[in-house]
Parts: sequence; structure tokens; C-alpha cells
Amino acid sequence: MAAGTEVEIEVSKLKDHPSNPVYTTSLDSESFSTDAEDQQDYVVKYLEKELGSDLKSLKNVGDLLEKLREENNVLEGQVLTVSSSVPPKVSEALSTAADAGCSLVDLLQREQFISNMLNQGAQPWMDNLGQMLNQVDTIGRHMKYLRCLQRIEELSAAVQQCLMTSSVWEAIRAVDSMAVLDTGLNQSGCFHLQDFLQETLHFWHKIIKDRLASDFEKVLTQLQWPIVTPPTQSLTPTANHQEINSQLELLVTQLLALQTSDDLLSQRALASCVTSTQPVSSVAPPSKGPPLCLPIQIMLLPLSRRFRYHFYGNRQTNSLSKPEWYLTQVLMWMSNSSTFMEEKIQPILERAGVTTSARVELCRGLLSLVQEKVASDASRLLYDDMLFCHLVEEVLQFEKELRCNQSYPAVLPGLLHLLLEDAILQKWLTVEKKMAVEKMDSMLSAEGAWSSQYKDISDMDELKAPDCAETFMTLLQVITERYRTLPCPSAQLKFLGLQRELVDDFRIRLTQVMKEESRCPLGVRYCAILNAVNYIYTILGDWGDNVFFLQLQQSAVSLGEEMLLGGLGVMDVGRLASLEGSLFEGLLALLDRLKGDMMGRLLEWTMREIAEKAKPYCQDRWLSLPSQYDLSTMSLSSSACPMMLCVRDRLLNLHQVLSLSLFQLAWQGLAERLDNFLYQDRRERESERVRERVRERERERSRCLIENSTTPLDET
Repeated sequence: MAAGTEVEIEVSKLKDHPSNPVYTTSLDSESFSTDAEDQQDYVVKYLEKELGSDLKSLKNVGDLLEKLREENNVLEGQVLTVSSSVPPKVSEALSTAADAGCSLVDLLQREQFISNMLNQGAQPWMDNLGQMLNQVDTIGRHMKYLRCLQRIEELSAAVQQCLMTSSVWEAIRAVDSMAVLDTGLNQSGCFHLQDFLQETLHFWHKIIKDRLASDFEKVLTQLQWPIVTPPTQSLTPTANHQEINSQLELLVTQLLALQTSDDLLSQRALASCVTSTQPVSSVAPPSKGPPLCLPIQIMLLPLSRRFRYHFYGNRQTNSLSKPEWYLTQVLMWMSNSSTFMEEKIQPILERAGVTTSARVELCRGLLSLVQEKVASDASRLLYDDMLFCHLVEEVLQFEKELRCNQSYPAVLPGLLHLLLEDAILQKWLTVEKKMAVEKMDSMLSAEGAWSSQYKDISDMDELKAPDCAETFMTLLQVITERYRTLPCPSAQLKFLGLQRELVDDFRIRLTQVMKEESRCPLGVRYCAILNAVNYIYTILGDWGDNVFFLQLQQSAVSLGEEMLLGGLGVMDVGRLASLEGSLFEGLLALLDRLKGDMMGRLLEWTMREIAEKAKPYCQDRWLSLPSQYDLSTMSLSSSACPMMLCVRDRLLNLHQVLSLSLFQLAWQGLAERLDNFLYQDRRERESERVRERVRERERERSRCLIENSTTPLDET
């Protein structure tokens, strides 16, 4: 048993040793327990496995013990060997790292030294190489410069040779090549070369253009251009019309081929003008269309000369008070020339692959003359209200005829953008307000201001609007028609703000007149004022649902127009954005309140008269009257006849002087007041009368009791 105990101890040591792979795994496992009982069970199982159940095999216990001791010694030796060998290896690794660091520093120093030596030796070579490369680059640029110069000279010589041999097409191609070369040199810094090329291009382009223009004008003269009077008959062919038509087509095609260089020169000239003088305006100018095609420019020359001859200088036709003279003249030229442009020029443009309308191009050219003239005249008329208003009216009429009769495209600017300049627009608004106020003064002081012009026509006099109210709304409608076609929403909103201001001013004037007439609310003028308020309220309500004003409402919300949206909260602006309200809501509320006050005063005055007539009827005791079942026929009480006659007369009068909608409100309000007066107020009066009778009886009874208490006994 002693041997068994020693075996257990050795096995336990072997099992607990950290270097034993078998037992280390067992010790690291979570399923293995280190309790004493588990160790004892393990030793028993180990001995049973090694010795078995045969008692004779116990003689091998010594050998097993010796074997375990040897294994334990070997393991302890390994552990000691490993523990003693780790520090030297770490020291050796640290030493190696230090040596490597020293070697790295040495290598970096050598690298810096060699780099310095190379830089010192190679720097002169690099400087020389840079100079050579700069020289090569300079020579290359000089070569390109000379090649461009040579190309310009070659093209110039080619154009000259072609013109001498009348090879117009080749000359045009050479000029187009110059234009392409000029476009390519735009980003270069060779300003002198650019100037030389541009001057050469302009020189040859002018020569070719003048030659073609001269031939083109001769052909146009044979075709009786310009057509300044209405054609009496359609264009009749002449004897040599085929030859003229072929020449016309050839010249138009050649001029179209010269368009590229002409556009380039025109754009450069326009850019130089814009950079020299830049006008300042809060209204964005309209986008300019493409330049006029060259044939149309030449066709416009005689018309332009005629226009400047008649409408500039000291001519009698150049009158600031007669802008309709030159506006009508231009419209006549457009109309007279449309047939020629469509029959002669348009087919040539289509065969040349040009999608432009010849008639529209001519209108654009003539319109440029009118724009220049109107801009000049408008600036001179800022201090003359009458002439300025006349000019605005004529411009609006011209714009209408241009768009409708001449079918001028809406995408192209007309004359309206000239009226949007700051000074002109402000003057327009000022004059509109001034004339509107003067018109209001005159319409309110007119003799028939409060009578309806349709009073004798029952079908048209439903609203019974007085003449002053109808004239005022017509004035607002005319203002709307004037600014409706303006291409700028912000300008339209300014006019809308002016209209709202005028409506409020007119409402204040009506209130003042109403206060003067309030002493007699049943009078004709008082009722006419009420009809005027209702008429304006109705028209403004209809305008709130109009598409044009709804679009202005959206524009006001998107632009954040302070003049129209000032004082509104976020919720109110949101309602306007969702089209739940209108820009006239504030005015409608004020007008509705005025209408309610006037209607209340009218009914109160009417009810006062009816109450006076109803006094005899109110004194009747209904309880003392016979029952309706006892009467053979129902009849009106005699005491109620004056009251009912008064009601009849007043309703008839109101029906004659008030509009239908107002009369509906009047009789309904009167019926409600009469009901309160006859039933509720009468009930209260009867109750008060009964209470007064009861109090009188109580006082009588108390007086009797007092008298009885003071009477002597013998008398009793």
C-alpha cells in the first residue's frame, strides 16, 4: 500500500506539472475537476488500467513507479532548460536590433552623402538641359506662330486670287477657314497675331459682302423691293423671271455661306460695345435671339433708311405726340412684305437647309428699329404724363397686333420689355395711380354717380350697381388688361398691389359718403352705396378664382412679394400657396364688414318704423281674443293692419332699390327682427305686465291690511 501511495503522489505531481501535454490539456478543459475525489478516482482508474484486476501484477508497481519518476525528471529537466535559455535569446534579439539600427543610420548618411554629390555634379547638366528645352519650346512656338502667319497669308492670297477670277464660292470658303482659325486662336496669348487675323478677315469679308450685297440689291430692285405699299395683285412673273430667280437663289445661298464669318464679326463688335457701356437695371433684359441672317440684313437696309429718314431728325413725321405713326408704318411694312418673303425667300432658305422663317426674320429686323425708337422716346417723355400715357397705350396696341395679326412668336421679345426698365415702370405706376385717383374723384362727384345705367333693363340690372361702382371696376379691369401681357411676374405684382390700394381707397370714399347719408338709411343714395359695396365684393370674389390672378398668387408666394404678403403669417401664406385663399381676402373682409354694418343700420331703421306702427297691435291681449276654431274665416286683426302695410311698403321699396342678393339678406333679417319683436319681446312685455299687476295687487292687499289694523273696535 505504501507503493500505491507513492504512485498516487507521483501521478499527482505528473498531472499537475504545467509541461505535461496530456494533463495540461485535461487541466485546461472545463469538464475536468481538480477536487480530491476526482483525483483519487483518476488514480484508481489509471492503476486499474496499468495493473488490471490481477493481484499478481502488483509486482510491477515498482517498475511503474520507476517509470513515472523517470518521466517526471525528464519533464523537470526540459522545463529548467527552457527557462534558462529564454533570457539569452531575448538579449541576443535586442542586440541584433541595435546593430540593425546603427547600420540603418549609417546607410542613411551614406545615401545623403551620395545624393549631395550627385546633385552637385548633375545640377549644371540639369540647368543646361532646362535651357535647351526652353529654347526648343520657344522655337516650337515660333514655328507655330510662323505657320499661322503663313496660313493667314495663304488664305488672304487665295481670297484675292478667287476674287480676281470671280470664284466667289472659293473666296467664301477661304474666308470661312479664316473664321475657323480665328476661333481657334481665341484662347492664345498672341494678341498681335489675333489682331492681324481679325483685320484680314474683316477686310476680305467686307469686300465679298459688299460685292454680293450690291448684286443682291440689284436683283431685289428688279423684283420691286422694298414693298412699301399694299400689293394690288400677286407677284406676277416678268419676262426674264427665271434668270432673276436663279440669280436671287445664287446670291442668297452665297450670302448664307458667308454667315459664319459675319456672325463672328458681329458678336465681337457687340461684345466690345457691351463691355464699354453696361446699363444697370433691376429687370433682366430679354434674351437676344441669334443674329439676323445676312440676306435679311441686306433686305432691311432700304426700309431702315426710310424709317430713319421719316422718324428721326427735324421731320414733321418725327413727333413725340404721334408714336402711332412709326408703329403703324412698321406694321404695314410687315404686312405688305409677308407675301414676298413667303413666296420668294422662304423656298430658297428651305433648299439651303435653313430652318429660319424669312417673314419672322424680317419682323425681327424691323422690330429692332422700333425698339431703338421707343427706348429713345420713352426716356424723353418721363416728365410729360399725357404723352407718356399715349406712348404706353400705343406700345401695348402694337404688341397686341404684332402677336395676333403678324403671328410673331411669343418666345421672341417685342416692345414690352422696354416698359420694364426701372424709371419707365415706376413712371407708369405713378401715372396709373394719379389718373385712377382723378377718375375716382370725377366719378363720385358726377351727377348720375349713384344711379344705375341699366335701371330700365331688368335682365341686366340684377346687381343694381351704381354708375360710379361700375366705372371704378371697369377702370380696374382696364388696368388689368394693360399689365396682363407683361413678361415679368414681379412687374405684374406691382400693378396688382396698385389695384388693391385703389380698391381700399374707393372703400374709404364709400364709407365717408355712407356716413353722410346714414341719417336716412332708407334713402336711395344710401342703398346705392350698399349696392356698390356688394358689387365690388362680388367682382373681387370672382377675380380670386380667375386663372390669371391665381397665377399671380403663385408668383407672389414663390417670389416672397413683401408688398402683397406683408403681415401674413406662415399659415396664411401656406393657404395662398395651396390656392385655398386669394390675394383679395383682406379687402373682401373689409368690404363684408362694411356691408354688414350698412345692412344692420338699414334694418334697424326699418324696424324702428315698423315698431311704431305695431304699437296698437302690441296692446292687444291675445288671451282675450276668440279662438281660431270659433271663427268661420281667418282675418287679419285690425290693429295689425298699419304694421303689415308698413312691412309691405318697406319690402317693396327695398326690392326696388337693392340688388337681389342684398334683398334676400334684407327680408330675412327683417323677418328675424320682426319675429323677435312680436313674439319674444311681446312675451317679455306680457310677463313684465303680469308681474307689475301682481305687484300692484300685493300693494293693494298690504294697504287694506294696514287700514284694518288701525280701525277702532266700536267702529268695527
